[in-house]
This record gives sequence, C-alpha cells and structure tokens, in this order.
Amino acid sequence: MAFRRRAKSHPLFSQEFLIHNHADVGFCLVLCVLVALMFEVTAKTAFLFILPQYNVSVPTADGEIVLYHYGLKDLVTILFYIFIAIILHAVVQEYALDKINRRLHLSKIKHSKFNESGQLVAFHIASMAWCLYVLATEGYLSNPKSLWENYPHVHLPFQVKFFYLCQLSYWLHALPELYFQKVRKEEIPRQLQYISLYLVHIAGAYLLNLTRLGLILLLLQYVAEFLFHMARLFYFTDENNEKLFNAWAVVFVVSRLFTLTLSVLVIGFGLARVENQAFDPEKGNFNTLLFRMCVLLLVCFSQAWMMWRFIHFQLRRWREYWNEQSARKKAAAAAAATHGKQQLKTIKRESGYHENGVVKAENDPKLLQHTKQSCLDFAATGAICLPRQLRGSLLKGAQSSLHNLASSCTKLSSHRVAYCRTIQVPYIAV
Repeated sequence: MAFRRRAKSHPLFSQEFLIHNHADVGFCLVLCVLVALMFEVTAKTAFLFILPQYNVSVPTADGEIVLYHYGLKDLVTILFYIFIAIILHAVVQEYALDKINRRLHLSKIKHSKFNESGQLVAFHIASMAWCLYVLATEGYLSNPKSLWENYPHVHLPFQVKFFYLCQLSYWLHALPELYFQKVRKEEIPRQLQYISLYLVHIAGAYLLNLTRLGLILLLLQYVAEFLFHMARLFYFTDENNEKLFNAWAVVFVVSRLFTLTLSVLVIGFGLARVENQAFDPEKGNFNTLLFRMCVLLLVCFSQAWMMWRFIHFQLRRWREYWNEQSARKKAAAAAAATHGKQQLKTIKRESGYHENGVVKAENDPKLLQHTKQSCLDFAATGAICLPRQLRGSLLKGAQSSLHNLASSCTKLSSHRVAYCRTIQVPYIAV
C-alpha cells in the first residue's frame, strides 16, 4: 500500500507560506474577533469590527427608527469584511472554479481569465440581488424624486450603509488578491483600472451622500458586467458560443445611456432645484454648482472611456472574426483545388490511353484485342486462300511479320511485347 505524498511545506511567514495559506490566516483573525464577542471585556471592541457604527435614533410618526452616518470607525468595519471577502474568495476558488478548471484543461492565460470571470460572476449576481432588494424595500424605484429630494441624505438605513461597506470591502480585497493569485504582470494594469474606478465611484457616492443614485448606477453596471463575464465563461468552455457577447453588447450600450441620462437628471436638474445649495461639509452638504459640474464631468468621462474601450473591443473582435472567415475561405479554396487536381490525375490514369504522348497497352484492352484478332484473321486467310505449296513461305512471312510487330511493341509497352510473343506460328498455321 502506497503512502500519500505530503505537500511541500514552506517556511513559516515566508512569501510562499503566505500565498498558499492567506485564507487560513484570514479565517484565524475572523475567528479571534468572533471569540471576543463571548467576553464582556472585549465585546465592545469586537462590535466595532462586525457592526456598522454611528447609529442615530430619529423620531418619526410611527416611532423611532435607527439610522446611520459615516465616520472614521467605518474603516475598522471595512477591514474586518476585507478578511471575510478573502475567505469567500478562497471558498469559491477551491470548491467551484478549481474543479471546473481540472475538467476543461485550459491554458495559463485562459485559466487566469476564467478564475477572474468566475469570481466576478459570483460577486455580481449576489450584489445585483442585494441591490435590487434594497431599492425595492426603500422605495427608491417607485419614487424617483427621492433620489434628490431632502438632499443631503446624511442618515442611511442599516441595509444601505452595510451594502456600501461590503462593496468597499470587496473591491479593496481585490488589491491583495492580485498578489495572492499570482496574476500575470500583463493583466495587473487592466485589473487595477477597473478596481480603481469601482472604488472611486462607490466611495464618492458614499462620502458625498449620493447613495441613492449610486445604488441604481451600481445595479446598471453590475447587470452589464454580469453578462460580460458569463459570456467569457461560456466562451472558455466552447469557443463557438458567442451569443452572450451580443446580448452583453446591447445591455452595455443601454446601461451607458441610462447612466448618463439618470446622472444628468438627478445631478444637473434635480439637485439644482433643491433649496439648500451651500457648501457645508460638517452637515454633509456639497450641493454647489462646482460640485455638480465636477461630478457630472467625472461620470461623463468614465462613461466615455468605457464606451471607447467597448468600441475598441468590438472592432478587434470583428477584425478577428473576418480574418478567421477569410482564412477559412482560403483554406477551403486550396483544398478544393488540390482535390480537383487529384481527381483529374485519377481520371487520366483510369482512362489512361496516353501518358507522356505514348499509348499504354496495359490501359487499353481494346487495342490488345484488336491486335490478337488481326493476327488470327491473317493466319486464317493464309491457311485457306493460298495453295498448300505456298504455305511454307506464308509461315515464314508471318514469322517475320510477327517479329517486326514484337519489335514495335517494345517501343509501346513492355506488357504488349510480352503478349505478342505468346502468339506462336503453329497455332496460326493449324
């Protein structure tokens, strides 16, 4: 019975040890915070990591409700949920993506992109469901005016603040994952671009009290990105399956139009009609003309950059498609020409009366039969029509004629020579 080979152990706290066991280290830290909840001395500190801070009781007609605003203690909560995101990332990678990769046998480049798309598909589908639930329960979809009315929206419901903290945690955790997953150097700039864009937009909506508008824009963005990464997953499994890319292209363009339209409607027209238009950072009010212009420019610039990348991607995809189609047509034409030449050679050899300008007897049975019949007719004529005393001279003449015929046959084909020599004179004389 063979013993199971042990995995290679790395030195403690070395680079390879940290890369291979980063999820376990994060789980130990999370477990320490959860254990701290069990003791009264450390429970208050542990709550700083787990629950959103800065809660405020606001009286309403139905009673008091608890709302939240942001502050520096949110950084501690974000740090805790960064470790949660690292653990979930490792779970999805090990129990889902790695098993699929073993069956597909992808190359290194496709393997890296497949892992990236698999992780983002899981995140986007969870974020879409959560975001849609928040928008429906808070009534932001049923009442579009609530997107700019009563600005600044300093006090947030629990699920809105928790949603933004988790979003920031996920995109911040993507930065160390570039190191843990050993992402290729060529892929790092591209991934840093979209990670930075997400962090800037989410943090800007959270800090500038535009959380309601940010929820809808995130939902539109996540729908388009979900379709894109699903299309990439299906493409890696079957390269002929590109239908989802067409659906993603339509949704991407529509989402860009909705994003620009909604941003101009809320920031350019809605906030411009709000009575309180003063710059007051302490109260969270940034509703000034300069603020609105800067936000709109940032949104328009990001959407224009994304559209430029989209057009560049589509042009490259169409170029590759037409190059592939032209290569297939050339290959088919070359194959047809080769097949036609081979078929023509086969026809010549089968009908094959001529080769290099000479008649081939072995390919012409009619010629052989005609030669034999001529010899028999000649012998019969000599045996019947001539007198008996002249038959000897006839035989000598036939022999000389057959000799001359055999010598001429050697010039035509070796097979015809062999056949003519098999015809003997006594057979003719009988």
